[in-house]
Amino acid sequence: MTQTTPTSGSALAPLSGVRVLEIGSYLAGPFCATQLADLGAEVIKLEDPKSGDHMRDYGPFISGESSSFMRTNRNKKSLAVDLKSEEGRKLAIDLVPGADILVENMRPGAMKRLGLDYETLRNINPRLIYVAASGWGQDGALSHLAGLDIMAQARSGIMSVTGQPDREPAKAGVPLCDVTCAIYAALGAVAALRARELTGEGQMVDVSLFETGVSFAQWEAGRYFANGEVPKRSGSAHNTSAPYQAFRSADGWFTLGAPNLRAWQALCRVLRRDDLLRDERFSDENARFANRSVLAREIESTTKCRVTAEWIGELQEAGVACSPIHDYSQVFADEALEQRSFFWDAPHPTAGKVRQLASPMRLSRTPTRRDRAGPLLGEHTEEIVRELGRSDAQLKKLIDSGVIRIAEAPVKAAKARRGAAR
Repeated sequence: MTQTTPTSGSALAPLSGVRVLEIGSYLAGPFCATQLADLGAEVIKLEDPKSGDHMRDYGPFISGESSSFMRTNRNKKSLAVDLKSEEGRKLAIDLVPGADILVENMRPGAMKRLGLDYETLRNINPRLIYVAASGWGQDGALSHLAGLDIMAQARSGIMSVTGQPDREPAKAGVPLCDVTCAIYAALGAVAALRARELTGEGQMVDVSLFETGVSFAQWEAGRYFANGEVPKRSGSAHNTSAPYQAFRSADGWFTLGAPNLRAWQALCRVLRRDDLLRDERFSDENARFANRSVLAREIESTTKCRVTAEWIGELQEAGVACSPIHDYSQVFADEALEQRSFFWDAPHPTAGKVRQLASPMRLSRTPTRRDRAGPLLGEHTEEIVRELGRSDAQLKKLIDSGVIRIAEAPVKAAKARRGAAR
């Protein structure tokens, strides 16, 4: 079997030799850069010297450092620099000629005010790929507005189809638009790298949380553009296929899906419900979907008589897609994930080993990178500033004036950040 488990270091990683500059906070921009770092790129995270990425302020904390930050920002270097100061901006500009990609998730217009917008930077480095992730896009009627994951889920229609029919709208339990926007941004960056090989020129990649959310509507668009049907909330049920949802068992819940004739017949055999096979209301895929509420009641009248584990065992043996519904304590101890080495421990200078969720990308010849946990604020400032040719005297002046920051004891730094926030 081909080994696809990622390894430490970036020598064989796909984006080895690619340098990325990251300016942003929270999730969409930073998580995009994390994808590139996992693939071997050198990512330099430019952070405000006083506060850093705002995610650093969110607990729980390990040795004074945000547990979430150290996971979301793994494999990166931290340059703590005040981009609002002239000297700080000069440091950022000096990094641009040697950069391949810049990733930012500031509100549109903020980078221009800093003098770090695409038009300015491409005059310095025409090969630069500039990735801008925002709530609503870089132009258009909504571009000036603040945008968070929940707003994107709301306006994109996701919340209109999430939750139970008789309850209030719900958002997905994870930041779906943030995370997927980051992945689209990373895919756009990699595509732009390929285009640069062909043309020699960089370009701008514009991705938004809003359009990311709308892009999920594959089944919903299929129904609406065919017959004008507006999808509604249907709990765990599918908007096109049945049975395809969660069902109650004697000791909880589990999911199953039987979207075609073979799976439907196998399901009925496991349920010992040949009567369902003979019922005209369930004669084909479209009939089963049209009568999905009645079908769900019929199935659940049987499934609630036995425990989940028994149903899962029989359904799997029959080849019917199914799964128990796990909480995260079960997910993070899942034997299947352990067998594939999905969880790994990244070293951190003060927090020790920080458990990581692996990249789902498994490349057989150029595996993804497993290096270090998210950096201390300013951990690599001195290294990068010296690389830019600043002398000892210049370095000291930059530190003393507050333009840059060198990493300090993390507990003290965390307390300072929280105090400043108050």
